Amino acid sequence: MRWSQTFIPTLKEDPTDAEVISHKLLVRAGMIRQVSRGIYDYLPLALKIIRKIENIVREEMDRAGAQELLLPIASPAELWQQSGRWEIYGKELVRFKDRHERDFCLGPTHEEVITDLVRRTVRSYRELPFNLYQIQTKFRDEVRPRFGLMRGREFIMKDAYSFHTDVQDCQREYENMFQTYKRIFTRCGLQFRPVEADTGAIGGSRSHEFQVLAESGEDAIVSCNRCEYAANVQKAEIKLRRSAARDVTKEARKLEKVSTPGKKSVADVAAFLRLPPERFIKTLVYQTDTNELVAVLVRGDHEINEVKLQGALGCRELALAGEAEVQAAAGAPPGFLGPIGLKIRIVADQAVQGIQGAVTGANEVDAHYINVDQERDFTPSAFADVRLAVAGDPCPRCDAGSLEAYRGIEVGQVFYLGKKYSELLGATYLDAEGRERPIEMGCYGIGITRLVAAAIEQNHDANGIIWPFSIAPFHLLLLPINYKDKAIHEVSDELYQELQKRGLEVLMDDRDERPGVKFKDGDLIGIPLRVTIGAKGLEKGCVELRRRRDGKTEEISVAEAADKIQAVVSNAIGA
Repeated sequence: MRWSQTFIPTLKEDPTDAEVISHKLLVRAGMIRQVSRGIYDYLPLALKIIRKIENIVREEMDRAGAQELLLPIASPAELWQQSGRWEIYGKELVRFKDRHERDFCLGPTHEEVITDLVRRTVRSYRELPFNLYQIQTKFRDEVRPRFGLMRGREFIMKDAYSFHTDVQDCQREYENMFQTYKRIFTRCGLQFRPVEADTGAIGGSRSHEFQVLAESGEDAIVSCNRCEYAANVQKAEIKLRRSAARDVTKEARKLEKVSTPGKKSVADVAAFLRLPPERFIKTLVYQTDTNELVAVLVRGDHEINEVKLQGALGCRELALAGEAEVQAAAGAPPGFLGPIGLKIRIVADQAVQGIQGAVTGANEVDAHYINVDQERDFTPSAFADVRLAVAGDPCPRCDAGSLEAYRGIEVGQVFYLGKKYSELLGATYLDAEGRERPIEMGCYGIGITRLVAAAIEQNHDANGIIWPFSIAPFHLLLLPINYKDKAIHEVSDELYQELQKRGLEVLMDDRDERPGVKFKDGDLIGIPLRVTIGAKGLEKGCVELRRRRDGKTEEISVAEAADKIQAVVSNAIGA
């Protein structure tokens, strides 16, 4: 491909609406343009990258025994009503009526549609198992689309669904997909971690996310420094450290109320009382979907995990109660709440159990209690693991390790759905004895366009993108310094044609531009190799080969250039 004949509208300046590096670089490198918030045009370079990722996904899914199909993006409301998600999914689900006033939606995911297909097709256990996948555009009306392709409203996704006669076979396919995903992300040249995760709106009882490690990642994850345990902090289990035994021989200090004028936060009160945050008990009031108010207690240096809390309370939805509701229930505004004398249900994190010498709000403005002894002063209705994991927590799987914290970008997730959708939509089969049974299901997704952004977040420098070889739009950038010069022109064209004959993907910058512009644009779009052809080099019979990732350069003879370049590319892509 010649640059002069390719649509690559690069920019010198960052777009004003871009917050993360992938968004900035995708726009500046002429790969995407915004149509509306969270909706983008994919320009030729971006589409080449997307197609390469799709090809890797297809090859590995086919290798794993899955079969590709294509489902419609629009689906009737009845299917979503049968699963219960028409009401539950919320405003992210784009609903519309057709000309006959029938309700439809744009598919953000396709559990209902694929389950409907299978329930109308499968009759016998002899037809199971199988795994069907598609690569297709999805639409979710995100409340705050942001970060370019990281969190858009319209995106390309690979979603797969497997169908089985029993739990054991479904778990086998779950592991098959788990290993398949590891191969996919490895082939994409990314550093990643599979982590235990919450099932969210998809549902089911088991899930793993695949997180690309990047400082800019939205997700906080933890992993053990000794074993393979890793989890999203929303899912990470907490293993209690062995605490010191209570000193029953020594009388606990008397509970005392102290004045803390204007001090609301743990940090402010801790500084005022000159006590560490771990000595504090935070009290927050939540309102459930049944309008019950519940006080939740965590240690002052911990944060509440609302996913775990929702499970502990057995509710579908919850939110922090408003100040008016808190005032009515406790007699004090947030910032001065505490469990002593509180008249609503109290659920405490397990780290609060048995705490002595603690500090809590006194349910009174500008006042806190000190010397709080949990066993003496208040009794929660339940203790539960309701906090977020943090670096330094002991590993819940092994005795030797502790958790380390990372940031990650979720690019894929696998779910064990079980009978969630098959029972709701009536997808059944007849077993060997002729009995009707619900089908066991698994679900497996990869965000194709999100993967493009995640790769940039992990692979860039101050000059631009650094694509891994396997997903780069081209293997090689051929850069003649002055293409109008006859000698440079002839060598460039000859090498360009020879490399293409050998199956290499080459972009030749044949533009009539200054060398500095060409070098900057070349670094910006991130092609792994650059071959510079200039007058000084040709005087010595050489061209310059430069690796984008580490900047290492070497001179290679014109006569050996094609062989040398082919060897470098073949070694990089494993050909």
